[in-house]
Amino acid sequence: MEFIADLHLHSRYSRAVSQQMVIPEIAKWAAEKGIGLVGTGDWTHPLWFRELKENLKEVRVGVYALKSPTTGPVTGSSHPTASPDFVGVQALDGTPSARTTRQDFSLAQKGRFTPFFLLSTEISSIYTQDGKSHRIHNLVFAPSLEIVEKINQELRNHGVNLLSDGRPMTGLSSQQICEIVFTVDKNCLVIPAHAWTPWYSLYGSNSGFDSLKECFGEFTDQIFAIETGLSSDPAMNWRITELDNRSIVSFSDAHSPQKLGRETTVFEIPDDEKIDYQTIRRALIQENKEISPNSPRISYTIEFYPEEGKYHWTGHRNCNIKQSPEKTKSSGSICPVCGRKLTIGVMHRVEDLASRPENFKPENRPPYQMMVPLMEILAEVKNSTTSSQSVENEYHRLTESFGSEFNVLLKTSIEEIAKIGGERLAQAIDKVRKGDIFVDPGYDGVFGTVKIWSSDKIQNEPPKEQMQLF
Repeated sequence: MEFIADLHLHSRYSRAVSQQMVIPEIAKWAAEKGIGLVGTGDWTHPLWFRELKENLKEVRVGVYALKSPTTGPVTGSSHPTASPDFVGVQALDGTPSARTTRQDFSLAQKGRFTPFFLLSTEISSIYTQDGKSHRIHNLVFAPSLEIVEKINQELRNHGVNLLSDGRPMTGLSSQQICEIVFTVDKNCLVIPAHAWTPWYSLYGSNSGFDSLKECFGEFTDQIFAIETGLSSDPAMNWRITELDNRSIVSFSDAHSPQKLGRETTVFEIPDDEKIDYQTIRRALIQENKEISPNSPRISYTIEFYPEEGKYHWTGHRNCNIKQSPEKTKSSGSICPVCGRKLTIGVMHRVEDLASRPENFKPENRPPYQMMVPLMEILAEVKNSTTSSQSVENEYHRLTESFGSEFNVLLKTSIEEIAKIGGERLAQAIDKVRKGDIFVDPGYDGVFGTVKIWSSDKIQNEPPKEQMQLF
């Protein structure tokens, strides 16, 4: 059975995060999007940790579900929600597993369900190593609330102020974070977050390292995966040799419920196996290794167009300057307007560290599917904005009709979409599925812009090649 997971998000206790990011709202939006397993985020924060204990119950080893039903609609929606006894995940095609039971995986009306939760957090490290300043964000997954409490206490013992932010800032190095986490429980997972962004990342051009070994030292072999981040995709990461035996995962880093699922990882587990913490851990560790057909694995990832990420190209937003890697190589990294250093983009940074050509395609790697979030598609269809009420209302109407956002984007036939959403929406989703769109690349903190129609530049732009999954 395949299910969609989004394991990187933030709570209302993190900076610049919506106050709607509370467990019941996260659960409702995850269900509407079709996400079966969602991260808790921010378990280092004492107040959020208290909310996790109040709202969640362990239903599998290391996997949690709501104690109470998801009563009431998602804000602005009248979609049906799961009854108190219905917890679980949805198969990708919108149907339950063949072994579905009321106590196991179940679906409510029209494919709605209550998702499971995995204990996840993000820790910010700002430190100096070998005379250079580094800023790194790492995801940490834990197998139980009891383990979380022990890790939090160890962080306090090392002087970390956990109340300062949902994503705490520490002076601890990545190696020190690993030592704390793995000493408490060797089954925890540490994954470099948004690994390529210029600031706060493993390979960041302004604050990162050139290799995993430089960053994680003796713990390098215990780093089993990295997160692509919005500005990179798996193909960019395949060019890095040291990542050959590590999983490439994608998650949303959502700061609001609407942003959940903009990037996700699709896991596949055998029908006779249950989803628990160890199942997810095994799927991550066994990536790109010799595994049996019946082992849990990553099936594929669903990706934000990396050009739409806000650090894809090199540039300087204050001067409205942005450059491709080729332009930066020929013209340099100094802003031609103000004379200051440009923010080196992810694409350029990949070129610097890559040992393989741009078109390199490895064997035995999961494929990926590029996708544009449904609200962005609707905004262009309606010539409106993603925050408009008309777009949100139409979003809820479509997800109610077809079960989830991912059903609309990936599974529902274009003919059925046309019947419910109209010909223009059907055409837009068809173009997105084929990669027949234009994305004006993001740079220096400015998100890129997706265009499906409306300019000569779009019409002249060749369609982007997509991996065919369906």
